[in-house]
Amino acid sequence: VQLVESGGGWMQAGGSLRLSCAASGIQLEMSTVHWYRRTPGKEREYVAAIADDGTTDYAPSAKGRFTISRDNAKNAVYLQMSDLKSEDTAVYFCNARRRRNFVTLYDYWGQGTQVTVSS
Repeated sequence: VQLVESGGGWMQAGGSLRLSCAASGIQLEMSTVHWYRRTPGKEREYVAAIADDGTTDYAPSAKGRFTISRDNAKNAVYLQMSDLKSEDTAVYFCNARRRRNFVTLYDYWGQGTQVTVSS
């Protein structure tokens, strides 16, 4: 099983980036996929999630600026980030998790992609 993030990079404040999380070995449409981010010296921070039924959820810091979506044909999840701020600078990770009857069937992480926002 592999989750591969891509799409990170450098962007000026106010700009946009789209992160991708491509999976092999599991079907993301059967999973809840989360995006998290981490900056040095800080706890890992939840950003957004999309459930197997397509329900989405966002952290307050992401709501209104970020959009999570899924392409079942490509087995990928995306995080469209707009109106980027310097505080969005972080390594972004995707996580795919599946639970059934309160039992975690799997919980996989990607290697992360760096997003740097310059003000």
